[in-house]
Amino acid sequence: MTDTLDRNAVEKAYARWAPVYDIVFGKVFERGRKASIAAAERLGGRILEVGVGTGISLPDYARTNSIVGIDISAPMLRKAAERVAEHGLSNVEALAVMDAKHLAFPDGAFDVIVAQYVITAVPDPEATLDEFARVLKPGGEIVLVNHIGAEDGPRKAFELAFAPVARRLGWRPEFPWGRLTAWQDRTPGIRFIERKPMPPLGHFSLIRYGKGNGAA
Repeated sequence: MTDTLDRNAVEKAYARWAPVYDIVFGKVFERGRKASIAAAERLGGRILEVGVGTGISLPDYARTNSIVGIDISAPMLRKAAERVAEHGLSNVEALAVMDAKHLAFPDGAFDVIVAQYVITAVPDPEATLDEFARVLKPGGEIVLVNHIGAEDGPRKAFELAFAPVARRLGWRPEFPWGRLTAWQDRTPGIRFIERKPMPPLGHFSLIRYGKGNGAA
């Protein structure tokens, strides 16, 4: 399933956000970032952070983990590289410009995939999630933090009305939970672990999927 979010629009939007992203979104998304890192580190190992952006989360990972960060925005990644150098993050294995829908990694390359505020900002969420599942090792986890659209009521009406503006800014606010459940249902070997509300106002969720059998 695809919709009208355009890759070029996303790249341009995040190039504009790069200089001010940490100031605008740093505190707003802090709880979600820290929660996703804590979830990822329950397994640890080799972690792929998709949509690493300016690398704001990189210093929070334990140095015992090996981190690979990718993003569609080269300006964002330049900020991330500066942060890696500034903090001496020797556990950051690589940073690369890459399309999340076409990951240049072999099957089963990572223990954990982390995607913070990404799935609503890619043109084809389901194909992107397919790639996450492909590069994840058996027994690994996909950890998402994402805005989930309201099912009904005034918030749903606002999200639908705001959607055309939001697309120009680089994301879709009306993303429904049903798209994730439909993806999981059709994807062999992927199991749902949890969905937990995150601030601000519980409009975001921490979502975990596992690959293969394993304890939650």
